[in-house]
Amino acid sequence: MRTTSKLTVRGVETAKPGLHSDGGGLYLLVTETGRRRWAYIFRRGSKRTELGLGVYPDVSLADARELANKKRKAINAGADPLEKKKAVKREARQKQVPTFAEAADMFVDTMAPQFRNPKHVEQWRVTLSTHSAAIAKLRIDKIETTEVLSVLKPLWPKIPETASRLRGRIERVLDYAKVRGWRSGENPARWRGHLDHVLPKRAKLTRGHHAAMPFDEVPAFIAKVRETESLGAMALEFTILTASRTSEVLKAEWKEFDLDKAVWTIPAARMKAGREHRIPLVARAVAILRKLAEVRLSDFVFPGMRANQPVSGMVMTMVLRRMELTDITVHGFRSAFRDWTAECTEFPNEVCEAALAHVINNKAEAAYRRGDLFEKRRKLMDEWGAYCEGSQPVPRS
Repeated sequence: MRTTSKLTVRGVETAKPGLHSDGGGLYLLVTETGRRRWAYIFRRGSKRTELGLGVYPDVSLADARELANKKRKAINAGADPLEKKKAVKREARQKQVPTFAEAADMFVDTMAPQFRNPKHVEQWRVTLSTHSAAIAKLRIDKIETTEVLSVLKPLWPKIPETASRLRGRIERVLDYAKVRGWRSGENPARWRGHLDHVLPKRAKLTRGHHAAMPFDEVPAFIAKVRETESLGAMALEFTILTASRTSEVLKAEWKEFDLDKAVWTIPAARMKAGREHRIPLVARAVAILRKLAEVRLSDFVFPGMRANQPVSGMVMTMVLRRMELTDITVHGFRSAFRDWTAECTEFPNEVCEAALAHVINNKAEAAYRRGDLFEKRRKLMDEWGAYCEGSQPVPRS
């Protein structure tokens, strides 16, 4: 009885469902639907392994025998016939590993339902995209301590609050990638027992409020800012005149403004406290808006380069850098405003705090205060606008 070449072409075409041996490890597999395919089956130790050789009639009986013979010789020579298949799978898995930016987006999408305020989702995205540009395009499994430090070191001594927050968020993204199977080993962004050995602890860093310009320097500063008519300069002046947060200004939409009544109404979803906030606009702020309205390009008051997207969060910071004010932050102008209210005005504390949209910590007081002190705040902001114009005397130090 022949031990090889048992099958004939006629036998292959008429074979019933099942496994049919041609000998030497070559088999014809026929399914219930009549589909026919070739396989080379062998044992390595106690393990049975099957290698697919193609579908009949695309692969003829003669072709199948030739392929089986090559597999047999390779195996007898000690080769691993599955190695190429494994290599292809490894390459496919590697191609599926996302970049840091892609993984960060997926992580934030996953965590988004946990955030009370949609604004927090955007804060995560902005922090990770703005400050992690150096590693954004790196595959998530290639990021190690060196790469994490390349992002953190430039920020650590200058903006420690942001740097610390960024480190924690990078750590969360890398943990997420590990759970998804995209990386393994220890997290290179962890603090305790790792980065705490190479970065100074927070206690040794400048802490507290954002670096602020002394309020008595603000009028002269604004005059200098007006020398340029760039979008960033106008955004910065508008931010100062309204004592607003950076994100509130950059994402402001035209539908939020009533220029005739000089009122800006920021919806609750965009406010840190999750509560609608009305801002009385001074004359100069309205003038800035009317000028921008003449060249309106999108729904955003301060449009970015991409269609219907706001301008970058760095645009106002770059104005300060070009003026060589590297030790001043945009957010610090809110502190300058608050210092001015305390030193130069007689407005009550609650009016000044309301102008900054600060939450009342005293729950009993918050429960009884129903209004937003709008008209009183309008008087306050009018005085601030006049002060910024230089029409009020600058107090002596």
